[in-house]
Amino acid sequence: MTSLDWIVIIGYFGSLLLLAWWVIRKGQDTADDYFLAGRNLGWFVVGASIFASNIGSEHLVGLAGAGATSGVALAHYELHAWCLFVLGWVLLPFYIRSKVFTMPEFLERRFSPSARWVLSLISLVAYVLTKIAVGIFAGGVVFGTLLPDVQLKLGEATLDSFWIGSVLVVVLTGLYTALGGMRAVAYTEALQTMILILGSFLLAAFGLHRLGGWSELRGVWLPYWTNGQIPRKTRWGNGPF
Repeated sequence: MTSLDWIVIIGYFGSLLLLAWWVIRKGQDTADDYFLAGRNLGWFVVGASIFASNIGSEHLVGLAGAGATSGVALAHYELHAWCLFVLGWVLLPFYIRSKVFTMPEFLERRFSPSARWVLSLISLVAYVLTKIAVGIFAGGVVFGTLLPDVQLKLGEATLDSFWIGSVLVVVLTGLYTALGGMRAVAYTEALQTMILILGSFLLAAFGLHRLGGWSELRGVWLPYWTNGQIPRKTRWGNGPF
């Protein structure tokens, strides 16, 4: 960690805190202000918030690491994200006309209040176990990698850098979410979207440079062919795959 690294990290967290503080000071007068950000967010903030809700540390840390270990075939699922554009183009106007804001609310109108409760419980449990847990773990991995020697003693227990990073992720995001509502979440995620996109491009560029370029990536992970015949041996072992 150099001085420039610390400046970038402090600037990032400082920008998030200032943005969250600005949103919190605006106040939340009604339920619409708190839960729906007053229904006046711009298209960029809404789109960026959706992007940041789906793409995060579990991709840059987990998926990238799994790809480096197992191969670029893991990107196959992500390459089909264009399907979401089709679903949004076809289904979003229908939901707008229905004047619903969540899928459980739509199921309540379509079927019964019981259907709403069932989907709400399933969504909450699945989100905690799959999305939130993985995001917290990835944040702890990053913190533990950058500051491996940091420790915190709480009585008889000693927390290492991994647990400190995980707890900080939960506490900081929980605070500005509870105090600022949906507007704080949307604006901070819009800022994080720009950082995610820039960081992803830099990660790809530096990664390809360290590997030796695109041709080297193909040579490492893709089987090569000789005179139209299946090669006797590839870098994956015997056989073409």
